[in-house]
Amino acid sequence: MEKIEHVYVETNGIKLHVAQKGPKEGEVVLLLHGFPEFWYGWKHQITALAGNGFRVWAPDQRGYNLSDKPKKVREYQMDYLVEDIVGLIKQTGKEKVFLVGHDWGGLVAWKVAKEYPELINKLVILNAPHLSAMSKHVRKHPSQLLKSSYILFFQLRGIPEKMVSRSD
Repeated sequence: MEKIEHVYVETNGIKLHVAQKGPKEGEVVLLLHGFPEFWYGWKHQITALAGNGFRVWAPDQRGYNLSDKPKKVREYQMDYLVEDIVGLIKQTGKEKVFLVGHDWGGLVAWKVAKEYPELINKLVILNAPHLSAMSKHVRKHPSQLLKSSYILFFQLRGIPEKMVSRSD
């Protein structure tokens, strides 16, 4: 079995590290990781999909692992994340891809599919609700806000980094 290739792809003004495997002529499966993961979280799926004839791309998204980490907070807004993935899709050389997203990557994948449906062959989401379904659920079950409040913690400038680095 061939090894996983590691390349850098320029997209949306930055460079993303992308793990790739499988026949170059195969249909492309693009795997988007969640938080706080990176491409390696897909290692078993990469091998299985490539073994079934797919060309697999698993990027480290903006700010993660070996990909570029823009300094400005605004450069992590959803529009930037979506355009990063749209740029990757276009660089695959295929008209459409199978887009798979997990957790935070699932939220990006939902948005890519909504704004650029012409680029998506199939969409697979793992552990990330559709945004409108989540909004409806929160209105009916306000306790979900408390369960999801950990997300707000990561919006506090500098505090999450201090907390995580404190225990090395």
